[in-house]
Amino acid sequence: MSLENKLFHKILVLGLLFGSCDKYEPIAPLEEELLDGPLEGLTSAQNAQFLAGDIAFNDDVFTSRSGLGPIFVATSCASCHAGDGKGTPFTTLTRFGQTDATGNQFLHLGGPQIQNRALPGYEPETIPNGATFSKFTPPAVTGLGFLQYVTDADIMAMSDPNDDDGDGISGVPNWGTLKEYLDPLDNAIAQDGKYIHRFGKKAAAYDLLQQTVDAYNQDIGIASSFDPKDVYSGLTIDPEVSDKTIRDVVAYLNTLKAPIPRNQEASKVQNGKSLFSQINCASCHRPELVTGYSPIEALSHKTFQPYSDLLLHDMGPGLDDGYTEGSALTSEWRTPPLWGLGLSPTTQGGQYFLLHDGRAHSIEEAILMHGGEAENSKNQYQNLTQSEKNDLIKFLESL
Repeated sequence: MSLENKLFHKILVLGLLFGSCDKYEPIAPLEEELLDGPLEGLTSAQNAQFLAGDIAFNDDVFTSRSGLGPIFVATSCASCHAGDGKGTPFTTLTRFGQTDATGNQFLHLGGPQIQNRALPGYEPETIPNGATFSKFTPPAVTGLGFLQYVTDADIMAMSDPNDDDGDGISGVPNWGTLKEYLDPLDNAIAQDGKYIHRFGKKAAAYDLLQQTVDAYNQDIGIASSFDPKDVYSGLTIDPEVSDKTIRDVVAYLNTLKAPIPRNQEASKVQNGKSLFSQINCASCHRPELVTGYSPIEALSHKTFQPYSDLLLHDMGPGLDDGYTEGSALTSEWRTPPLWGLGLSPTTQGGQYFLLHDGRAHSIEEAILMHGGEAENSKNQYQNLTQSEKNDLIKFLESL
């Protein structure tokens, strides 16, 4: 083959390869199949801060040189919240040391959280003798800004501590003392100097700033100006992460979009939605809430569909781990939002790890482990026909 023919042949082959590249490109997932992404309607400045927070949350990996540990659980935010979704048994946290509203009696021994990993030369923590504990699987972090701006008045209106309406549901807020670095939200309601908390499995965190500061400190062993305590020595040390980074991550969590429901017009999904209300699941997993004022216009006075009431409910002895936080009883858990439920396997290795500790491996298992205030709804679910159960699961998978 002459040099000219060889050159022509190479050009032809390259042309065929590059001309058909589009056949081998991965198909982009639909927007409703992704948990990450910003809210619509953000300003250019808000989008810029979202991006900065996205980088800090998903790309920053801490090492001993950048302040990691020396005892810790994870090396980055994304280690526990891959794709902004739920964690797995490998990223599940262990909280310990509190049995009632009198507070955590094991803070001097490393409470409230076990740091189960350590840098060379250090020993990871173990649960102290006599301490009660619970496992907390990391939740999805999308849509949190909407939850942040539900007003205290609306939360109080959903509360029914004495079950005055006789429906067996008596949700209550978790009242707690504000950390020194926190300011009450607009229109906050106080009782005896305590405020309604709303984030976390037990609703023990007041807002997304506290949630973020606690995660850096307790999960990664990173001190900030907000919480300069070293988790290993207990001493006050210089900040290992900037205030800007903390604020950027808070902004990122505030402005992550809410999960987008799927297949809502399908007849089985529609029937499952009706059954969900019919068996009283919607009494705790409220389909619709409204935000109050927010300085972020895209979050201000918006109606959204989280399927939660942000309240604590007694879930019965089967889910009572003997551990609690704030004013919650050991059997009480904050109603987890159900939005995004059907996308959980995308960040859980193709499986479900549901409830506070991931013990339920399917949606049906999670339903059947409900007790306490949810006992009646569970019994009604069991009385459904198999076809009705399938439709209800289809609806939950569509959220």
